[in-house]
Amino acid sequence: MIRFEQVNKKYHDKNALVNTNFHLRRGDMAFLTGHSGAGKSTLLKLIMLMERPSSGKVIVDRQDLSQLKRTQVPAHRRKIGLVFQNHQLLMDYSVFDNVALPLKISGYNERDSGRRVRAALDKVGLLEKERLLPQVLSSGEQQRVGIARAIVNKPKLILADEPTGNLDPALSTEIMRLFQQFNQVGVSVLIASHDLGLIQRLPHPVIQLDQGRISGPPSVMRQ
Repeated sequence: MIRFEQVNKKYHDKNALVNTNFHLRRGDMAFLTGHSGAGKSTLLKLIMLMERPSSGKVIVDRQDLSQLKRTQVPAHRRKIGLVFQNHQLLMDYSVFDNVALPLKISGYNERDSGRRVRAALDKVGLLEKERLLPQVLSSGEQQRVGIARAIVNKPKLILADEPTGNLDPALSTEIMRLFQQFNQVGVSVLIASHDLGLIQRLPHPVIQLDQGRISGPPSVMRQ
């Protein structure tokens, strides 16, 4: 699903990623970890085409991203569900309308949109709160709204950037359980996280970044 081949990313005189090689197979779930500034967010941005590599090749869903034209970028991003640490919800929109936003942008009609939104909210256990505003929800519930918004388009891939960073251990475990459930039905999942205790309790490969380079034992998912 994701393949990095000798990928380098440089910002002015700073190397964010150096000779990065790894392969996340279709239907796999893995963690991306490392210290602050190790390159985790940069790697995710390259997958989303929010950034382009300085050199090397990024392949997602068998597509070499360097070959995509600007007009093809929105279609590429619709294959990917994004989950953020700070939710990035619109606080004056209802839960329903927050989740519906990607569908509205994609031009879905109201009937299909409503069906998809309610199915996504049901999967994260928030169907009964669809008309509430996000500010009356707990942090864990707000994160679940963000996850529902990420999956409403039925993406092939979920990318999560520190999705449990603001949550206590019990809520963090609950959120990870949701990602595992999506993975079990064939969605590829890559989660950037610094919560090593949580990661070590889960049976998924780990990609360790250290100053822009992948490190770790040979068992780490690498090309």
